[in-house]
Amino acid sequence: MAAPYQISIVVPLYNEVESLPELHQWITTVMQAHGFSYEVVFVDDGSKDGSWKAVEELQARDPNVKGIKFQRNYGKSAALQKGFEKASGSVVITMDADLQDSPDEIPELYRMITENDFDVVSGWKKKRYDPLSKTLPTKLYNATARMLTGIKLHDFNCGLKAYKNEVVKSIELYGDMHRYIPALAKFAGFNKIGEKVVIHQARKYGTTKFGLNRFLNGPLDLLSVVFMGKFGKKPMHFFGALGALMFLIGFGLFFYLAIDKLFIQTSGKLLADRTEFFIALTCMILGVQFFLAGFLAELVGRNSSTRNSYLVEKEI
Repeated sequence: MAAPYQISIVVPLYNEVESLPELHQWITTVMQAHGFSYEVVFVDDGSKDGSWKAVEELQARDPNVKGIKFQRNYGKSAALQKGFEKASGSVVITMDADLQDSPDEIPELYRMITENDFDVVSGWKKKRYDPLSKTLPTKLYNATARMLTGIKLHDFNCGLKAYKNEVVKSIELYGDMHRYIPALAKFAGFNKIGEKVVIHQARKYGTTKFGLNRFLNGPLDLLSVVFMGKFGKKPMHFFGALGALMFLIGFGLFFYLAIDKLFIQTSGKLLADRTEFFIALTCMILGVQFFLAGFLAELVGRNSSTRNSYLVEKEI
């Protein structure tokens, strides 16, 4: 069945009341100039500054506007998740509400999805108007994400992205996973991931909503995404292999110490007086613990409601 709209634009927002009318007018101008059928889904993540009232006023004037309001602030991932659930366009565009993402990029993003058949197109803010305290950690974070995920993107966290509708319906966001949507898409089987250089606007209103906690949460979430993508359905492959390796190292070292004590006697010390003995013992204990962790993870996974949830692309 054909989608009711060509484009769904999902805009998560938190205390952006000044920018919403201008952003809406900008989006409307671009959409009408290109003759797109579209919807704009504003997701208010518990704003306290009257942003929801602004969304209501926009919706009263424009039937293409839809709104979702959270009772409290849950974070950008939760806002995007609810926006994705609401979106019904064949192509879903995400952008921030602070006017730093340009709606003028939307037509080309749409073309790359529909004509070049990309599953995901991520924006790349090649020239940024952010302080050095934000740009330097971002470069390190992007380099690490490229290495761990194998996705060659320069800017994983750019808010301006385009997706096929089936991509956003096939992934689940929570925590701070919005930073790694391309990785989630890849692990869900959508491998055609492209990139487009986009204009980064200087912030016009308000202040950034992200604090120092992103420097801790970001790397932890990246490890979670990579681990769940590779071993979410088979945790024993990770913990079991690591446990077996640790145990074999410990057992091999212990066996060497026993042979040395019984036949070679290079040292007159008792086994319990040698540092290598405790290293071997620690490795064997850790190996058993890793193996048990994998075993328990398998037991939990086999009783999970998502154990056999697989994405079916086509069926005839």
